Amino acid sequence: MIKYSLKCSEGHQFESWFQSSDAFDKLKGSGHLSCAVCFGTDVEKAIMAPRVNVDPAPAETMPVPAPTLSEPMSEAETAIRKLREHIETTSENVGENFAQEVRAMHYGDAPERAIFGEAKNSDAKELLDEGIPVAPLPWSSSKPKTN
Repeated sequence: MIKYSLKCSEGHQFESWFQSSDAFDKLKGSGHLSCAVCFGTDVEKAIMAPRVNVDPAPAETMPVPAPTLSEPMSEAETAIRKLREHIETTSENVGENFAQEVRAMHYGDAPERAIFGEAKNSDAKELLDEGIPVAPLPWSSSKPKTN
């Protein structure tokens, strides 16, 4: 097993264990590796120092450990996590039917309700062109492609 310090394209840093260096490369190449904070799939190995066992240093000279995956790195990340939890518990996930559902609500063909889901960029642009207000969420809910 090998532990890597990782960094996504948004600057989030985190650590993860891998069976081997090849295992990391395979997961990254298949799109199955994502940031623990923003779920982005553009993840790279961060610069890290090798682990060397030496006599323990006094506490005041010990390096500050990197945050664990269960602890957000900033107030903004905490706020985004809370927002996500709120939206996911108070809204209906309509998945890939988002454009059709929001359009039906806008034109009165479906009851208004809080929804979220996925839309292609072209579909989102069409909705905005029709005067239907939509906005992207500050996280990705898409799953990595397996083929």
